[in-house]
Amino acid sequence: MNYNNQQAPQISMREYLPPDVLEMLHPVWHSFPPQKPIFYTLMAMLYTVMGVVSIFGNFAVLYVFVKFPKLRSPSNLLVMNLAFCDLMTMVTMVPECIINFFMGGVWQFGDWACQFHAFCGSIFGGGQIATLVFISYDRYNVVVKGMGGKPLTYRRAMAFLTLIWSFATFWSVGPLVGYGSYALDAALASCSYGFMDKTFTNMAYIVSLFSMGYCCSLLFISVCYWHIVKAVIAHERTMKEQAKKMNVASLKSNADGDKQSTEIKIAKVALLNVTLWVLAWTPFAAVCLIGVLGNQSVLTPMIACLPVLMAKSSCVYNPIIYSLSHPKLRVYLKQAFPWFCITTTPSDNGSTTSAKTTGGCEERKDIA
Repeated sequence: MNYNNQQAPQISMREYLPPDVLEMLHPVWHSFPPQKPIFYTLMAMLYTVMGVVSIFGNFAVLYVFVKFPKLRSPSNLLVMNLAFCDLMTMVTMVPECIINFFMGGVWQFGDWACQFHAFCGSIFGGGQIATLVFISYDRYNVVVKGMGGKPLTYRRAMAFLTLIWSFATFWSVGPLVGYGSYALDAALASCSYGFMDKTFTNMAYIVSLFSMGYCCSLLFISVCYWHIVKAVIAHERTMKEQAKKMNVASLKSNADGDKQSTEIKIAKVALLNVTLWVLAWTPFAAVCLIGVLGNQSVLTPMIACLPVLMAKSSCVYNPIIYSLSHPKLRVYLKQAFPWFCITTTPSDNGSTTSAKTTGGCEERKDIA
């Protein structure tokens, strides 16, 4: 049989796929037609662009953290872990997606590779959200509690990393030992959770993962940032009122202002990452829940596969956000990669001073 998808609009998945691949696909999808050839070509090109941008961006972030010891603070260990999760997600999942899409949307690597592909997506995706949880807690501890908060030490940071990877390992190993399942996606080029399987153990797994991995994590993060925003607003209001009573421009010394600015910037960067993470993963979480608890007839291959793409997009924007916004990181990125657009140099006291740039880039000032 020719699998070049020339007749895809007229045939079903049952006729289009080779028998070994058809066995990997949930029967619900068998009667649907494959996507048109242009869809697979566009997806291959999109995954290629996403893969290149994400792999380079996350590698650059990790490289800078490794190269410059001053960046390896306890808090930044969490940032490094986030970049590692994003990098490994793309390295372990995107190449086979590109190949499969270019081959007409037919999985080329067998069932074992499909299980491993989905396992990688699960463990590094779980590591990503758990890392964002602890980054949120760290920002809460610094911004809200201030001097009263317990500082993050290397020992505590390593304890956080242990919890992060324990959480990710538990949820990713489950489907390999019968608690939940992994399956070929409706797009035929990637594998993820078997959310169309309505067996009791799989339903229990998806609902538990949705509750613990998505809802509880999102609730915890939201509470942290709610208190951060309240603390920042209250602090700024108090400072302005006191300054007005004393008839001065500001009560902050330069050092205090720099430190406050740094902490607020870091919190804003983390908040932006979390917001984008929610936008990326919510559609996938909703599709998984509909698959095991709702009406599966509302799901089509297109509806089921696009949230998978959106979830992977979270690995693309994280390094971009950090490289452009994170204090200190931009400075050392410029040192490691001199051809970066924005020119910034460290000052003698360890902060950064801005320098004018050319080529249409903005003039910007960061404080380390």
